Amino acid sequence: MKDLTQGKEGKTILLFALPMLLGNLFQHLYSMIDSIIVGKFLGKEALAAVGASFPVIFIMIALLIGFSSGGMIVISQYFGAKDIKKVERTIETLYIFIFAASALLTVVGLLILEPIFRITGLPAELLSLAKIYLSIYISGIILFFGYNGTAAILRGLGDSKTPVFFLVIAAVMNIILDLLFVIVFKWGIAGAAIATLISHGGVFIAAMVYLHRTHPIISFNFRQWSFDREIFSHIFKIGLPTGLQQTFVAFGMIALFSFVNTFGTDVVAAYSAAGRIDSIAAAATMVFSQSLSTFVGQNLGAGKHDRVKRGLWMTLLMSWAVSGFLMMIIIGYRTQLMQLFTNVNEIEVIRVGSEYLIIVTSFYLIFTTMFTFNGLMRGAGDTLIPMFISLFSLWLVRIPLAFILSDKIGETGIWWSVPIGWLTGMILSYLYYRTGRWRKKMIIIPVIVE
Repeated sequence: MKDLTQGKEGKTILLFALPMLLGNLFQHLYSMIDSIIVGKFLGKEALAAVGASFPVIFIMIALLIGFSSGGMIVISQYFGAKDIKKVERTIETLYIFIFAASALLTVVGLLILEPIFRITGLPAELLSLAKIYLSIYISGIILFFGYNGTAAILRGLGDSKTPVFFLVIAAVMNIILDLLFVIVFKWGIAGAAIATLISHGGVFIAAMVYLHRTHPIISFNFRQWSFDREIFSHIFKIGLPTGLQQTFVAFGMIALFSFVNTFGTDVVAAYSAAGRIDSIAAAATMVFSQSLSTFVGQNLGAGKHDRVKRGLWMTLLMSWAVSGFLMMIIIGYRTQLMQLFTNVNEIEVIRVGSEYLIIVTSFYLIFTTMFTFNGLMRGAGDTLIPMFISLFSLWLVRIPLAFILSDKIGETGIWWSVPIGWLTGMILSYLYYRTGRWRKKMIIIPVIVE
């Protein structure tokens, strides 16, 4: 556990963010290597099928990730107020909800995966591959949620280091199993999915054992757990807007993929590979945003409002520095990065992916700014307005533009819709931040600090 209400704001946030940044790097690294192995050894069709599966997976996980985020914020505020009993009850309530909801989602996901692929117009040669990969992944989704919920709890308590160790284990395990199942056993795309499932399961079990034996707050005596309706109402109030936002974003990705699918397998494969590269930079921004949310939650819970403002601007500076560095690396080595995912003779896949990376990566600073302001508002418990801003910039700006521009200038129009949507979201987020209304969304009465 870490108290974020003390010390210099920038240093405190950076030290809290670094383990999460390392963890997210490993998480995206093994996801990226998964796609590299699939693309290199199974071909562009398998690579495209894995990429097409991601938006559907996102739909499955988005709502529960929102509730995990809501739980993290509630925990951080109670922890900042030193109400340990409420922290314990929040943890129990969050776990109970996650386990029940993920079991339901598994059943629903297996029933809807093929209709979703057909609705989006996935090319016929990719459908069977995508169904194999996704059905295996969904079957083990409870393992993903179990770990994700545990990591959110630890971050709410100020512990960002422990999840990293387990993500490193998961990354190494996934890479080894990918190589074994795909190259040695020749299980095809099913082998890649099974490797991911086993990695999720292993890291979740390891985290549960570790917490049961060492952590002073989290207890795994399941018979003594209780579901606190009042606390869940707080989690629901904060987590539902975030979860709905992520869910509508996931449906937005499905809509965008339906545009991409019309351009054929090469463009789908390029979009899938470039998206994996792009996700690493996005993950760095999201880590700083999550760190700021925990920082804001604890400091508002402790009544330290001045630290919140200073923490915001220090987070922006650090996020800009990291995003700027990644922007130069990705643009400078875009061709070489694309060649990691496919054979060098797939010239069109490499060309289209490189084009995407130039256009989208050039605007990372705008994306970073938008996410940082949203992270501050979520830490204060104000998740509704960020949800509306996100949905407006996606559904009323980005998707219509992608439809219009793709018809006029091809797939390049889809790429240009991304930074235009970010710019809209950034402007609206900053304007709402300036109103100061997010300060009134606290779920507890702050303690009085002398």
